[in-house]
Amino acid sequence: MIKVDMDKAKGIAHTIRREKRAKEFAPLDDQIAKQIPGWEQAEAQRQVIRDKYSAIQDAIEAAGDVAALNSILVRL
Repeated sequence: MIKVDMDKAKGIAHTIRREKRAKEFAPLDDQIAKQIPGWEQAEAQRQVIRDKYSAIQDAIEAAGDVAALNSILVRL
């Protein structure tokens, strides 16, 4: 039987979450940095992404087993 260290598994899940969030932020960050017309709307879109990944972060922390973590990561 394999025993999983849940703290390490959650750490890995958070790393994956951060990478996915960064990919979603990238085009918006570029638009904001260059102040391309509509950049204010891009900031609002960034907040939507922040809220989405905040909920995912909470779900990762609440996960009680590997199956729960996997189900969260599959939805990313």
